[in-house]
Amino acid sequence: MYRDLRSFVEALEEAGELVRITEPVSPVLEVAALTDLVSKSRAPGKPSPSARRNDPRFWDRGGPALLFESVEGSDVPLLINAYGSYRRMEMALGSAPDGFDAIGATIGELVKPEPPKSLGDAIGKAKQFAPLLKIGPKRSKKPGPCQEVIVRGDQIDLTLLPIIRCWPHDGDFAAVGYPSDVNDGVPGIGRGTDWDARFRGRYITLAGIHTIHADDAGEAKPSSHNIGMYRVQLLGKDRVAMHWHMHHDGASHWRSWKNVGKPMPVAIVLGGPSVLPYAATAPLPPGISELLMAGFLNGGGIRLCRGASVPLWVPADAEIVIEGFVNPEAGPIGYDPRTDGPLGEGAVFEGPFGDHTGFYSMPDRYPIVEVTAVTMRRQPIYPTTIVGLPPQEDYYLGKATERVFFPLLKTLIHDIEDYDLPMFGAFHNCAFVKIKKAYPLQARRVMHAIWGAGQMAWTKTIFVVDDDVDVHDTLAVLRAASAHCDPSRDVEPVRGPLDILDHAAPFLGGGGKLGVDCTPKWPGEEPDAGSEPTRSRSFDDRVACVEAVRSVEGVADAAMPEEAGGWLYVATGADETGNIDDLAHRVLSAASERAAYVVLVGTGVDVRDPDMSMFHWVANADMLRDARVFGRTMWFDATPKRAGERRGMPVRAWPPVIEMDAGVTSAMRDRFAGLVGDAESAS
Repeated sequence: MYRDLRSFVEALEEAGELVRITEPVSPVLEVAALTDLVSKSRAPGKPSPSARRNDPRFWDRGGPALLFESVEGSDVPLLINAYGSYRRMEMALGSAPDGFDAIGATIGELVKPEPPKSLGDAIGKAKQFAPLLKIGPKRSKKPGPCQEVIVRGDQIDLTLLPIIRCWPHDGDFAAVGYPSDVNDGVPGIGRGTDWDARFRGRYITLAGIHTIHADDAGEAKPSSHNIGMYRVQLLGKDRVAMHWHMHHDGASHWRSWKNVGKPMPVAIVLGGPSVLPYAATAPLPPGISELLMAGFLNGGGIRLCRGASVPLWVPADAEIVIEGFVNPEAGPIGYDPRTDGPLGEGAVFEGPFGDHTGFYSMPDRYPIVEVTAVTMRRQPIYPTTIVGLPPQEDYYLGKATERVFFPLLKTLIHDIEDYDLPMFGAFHNCAFVKIKKAYPLQARRVMHAIWGAGQMAWTKTIFVVDDDVDVHDTLAVLRAASAHCDPSRDVEPVRGPLDILDHAAPFLGGGGKLGVDCTPKWPGEEPDAGSEPTRSRSFDDRVACVEAVRSVEGVADAAMPEEAGGWLYVATGADETGNIDDLAHRVLSAASERAAYVVLVGTGVDVRDPDMSMFHWVANADMLRDARVFGRTMWFDATPKRAGERRGMPVRAWPPVIEMDAGVTSAMRDRFAGLVGDAESAS
């Protein structure tokens, strides 16, 4: 771990993990386009054996970190993809060469509820816990390095920072079907042709958002001090929009200030100790501060200083701090300007934004932040990231969480032997779980326990396998799901909370989930008294099955990859005509139970690629509305849908898949042929 961003950059460069870009590059799409190309390539260095074991197919991805030294319109260099590989994440968290599992093991030892058995054991426990006395934040009344330069009032101009537009439709309401003039009456925000061309849809994407609860106002050491990582849209020289999900602590804090009718102080912090971005994303239990987590990872407390214009403590070693107050008058989310009347005071229509789901998150109403000061080092570095189709930088941040928090999850659910969050699931959409089966229906117990465990509660699909299956091998899990699970009797459909970004959910933040019991079945797991437990199935007739399905009218392509077992993927344009039920019936008749699962996807999906097909499956299907059983086969409508369509449950606004502008990608490939060529040859 490193005290500040510049020392982290120096270490990355020394380790061969960073490439400097000296040629001028636009912050509008060009930075993102080049980063997207590079991030899918092979990383410069190997990570720990732990990372290679836990992600056997993708451990070598990520490309190098990129330091753009000449970003058009700004004098501030831009760092991106710094956390975009296992090795760089291990460096940032100080876990090399042992990997994230070593951090998890330390946490596991600390949370074991075992009293000491002897005086020697007590002394050992004391030594074990002694470092925890040093992890609290180090507060100083003196200005920090992040306050070498302080800009206030009319001198504030956020457009001078190299804030990027990641994807073509970011900030473009009309591109996703909304009127383009929604924000015309909002004071203080940029507008017009020039603004749209240069600044529309530019977002701060890797900042720690520091807030406190209104009850802690005036406290010298506020116990509620929270750090979240939320996207922040540039609106004007001294205006930004704050996007946080309603279940996040930042949003909860804002509601507390809204209840007392006062603006909420906020600090948008860029840079600092290398552990801070991870700590801001960590799914900590309620009441545990991200500052404590950061101090634990850092091996010592994070240095804080007083904000220049807000009553908050901020990381003293940050690069840039944007201070301000969040307007408490904004109305709630779930706003549609086409039907819901005026936007209201204190709010802005924010979005759309290309998100980690691989789709655009649709625009909605969020509060405005009025910036009161910008503090920075004399020669700051601006850190940022892009999110989109994985793998991107957030993939490695998420995989760190998978391993670091495994011991805590196992403490809550003792049955779990291991688990994996597969790349295709974009974290909230899928979890693979391994148990050592000891009794009938144990897998179903584990599913429901996970759906009640902290942030795992938002998991859309859960696959439970027995201990002879490598839970980190996606294809092995898919084979187990088709071999040992008869979908007509061995799946567990439920309704519950979902990630707010799940566009397939019939309701905002709520819809269908699915548990798949991939374990061999025991007596006692029969669906009724007159049947036997499910017997293992094999799928050797896949060639004939695919040929029969391809002959069905309306089918553009079909594939049943041998490595995925009994999963049949079917590309169709039937979503454009609304005949998906009729098509599904004909496909299933042709398949004649020679597949366990049939996934209908749009024509743009490569059905020969199981990872991409599964990505569209969990992203585009609600597990109640869009799932049906036909004989011993379960089929899913994972095609794009039309907003307003009803299939028992509603279909909400449907976002497009994220795609980079082809012209920009081509231009960046030509301009940086050496860097991109190396990336593509390694892919």
